[in-house]
Amino acid sequence: MNRRPTVLVVEDELLIRWALGERLAEAGFDVREAENGVAARASFGPEVAAAVLDLRLPDASGIDLLRAFKKANPRCRLVLMSAYATVMDQSEALRAGAEVVIAKPFEVDEMVERIRTLVAA
Repeated sequence: MNRRPTVLVVEDELLIRWALGERLAEAGFDVREAENGVAARASFGPEVAAAVLDLRLPDASGIDLLRAFKKANPRCRLVLMSAYATVMDQSEALRAGAEVVIAKPFEVDEMVERIRTLVAA
């Protein structure tokens, strides 16, 4: 049985979370969604192939989640997204384990292709 890769989308803005989740599902991924850090930690597990994290969540730092997820599952591919990321934030995210840092707004199809490429690597 071929299992679809699981992607966790952590985003507090409902429309972004929904749009990205829908396109990822259409592209053949199993999708989990979380609107905050607590839900993200509860949804993350060893089966998650990739996680897309917002830098600023109401109850957590995307950087802190990156570090925790990378430690718990070193094979998980991590993408950080933010409308407010400074060069310093981007550098910190890359040092914390992010493979990609992407600015909002972004093209959903481009994000899906980036995730597909990361998961396939």
